[in-house]
Amino acid sequence: MPDPIITLTTDFGEDSPYVAAMKGVILCMNPSARIVDLSHQIPPQDVRHAAFFLAECIPYFGPEAIHVVVVDPGVGSNRSLLYVELGVHRLLVPDNGCWTLLTGKPRRVIRLAEPGYWRADVSNTFHGRDILAPVAACVSVGTDPAGFGPVADHWKRLEMPAVSHLADGYCGEVIFVDHFGNLITNILGALVKQQATQLVVADQPFPEFVWVRTYADAKPGQLLALVSGSGFVEVAIAQGNAAERLGARTGAKVILRWEH
Repeated sequence: MPDPIITLTTDFGEDSPYVAAMKGVILCMNPSARIVDLSHQIPPQDVRHAAFFLAECIPYFGPEAIHVVVVDPGVGSNRSLLYVELGVHRLLVPDNGCWTLLTGKPRRVIRLAEPGYWRADVSNTFHGRDILAPVAACVSVGTDPAGFGPVADHWKRLEMPAVSHLADGYCGEVIFVDHFGNLITNILGALVKQQATQLVVADQPFPEFVWVRTYADAKPGQLLALVSGSGFVEVAIAQGNAAERLGARTGAKVILRWEH
């Protein structure tokens, strides 16, 4: 059997000691663990960004992986920490909805309530190191999660914003801004049955945009819209940064229309 994979997703940044501390805790308990960094560049305390990020990458991991997520603005409060089994995926997360954009119904959700699986000294502000990391290591060596605490029957959920159907198009919003400044919307590409001819972002019309199949179909610097690799409509600048040029961020309204 291959050595277990434990992935880490945090908002700690690459230059802090916090990620290294979590890795040390895991490796002390299971030196055979293969630790994979998904990202430590989640914007600070941005649970929605984390949720979209996880929904886009976790489905491509196999059932052997254990996913630890520490984007936790509620650390030290009365929010719970959870062990989640969702399809073949296993996650250790704060109860803030960061995992709930993943599709499917969870098979089991357990609240982490048994300190016997934690580090002896638990900080009020670093549950990633003192609770989530050691519990992940326990899972990786075959510990039965049933001992971690009670089964949860409710948890905080995040919902994808609704898309409005217009007579000649759709109105949605930006749900994710990637590293290139591309604006990922919540409008599914499958909804766009014909080439869009009008684009409005943050109440500003952009008649010069082009609807394309791929970035290379536009000229450098040209505003474009296409269906992204995640299946959502994306607004971008060919070889440029749409977020900066359009002054748009997560939550900005996006309207696509087409001529009849």
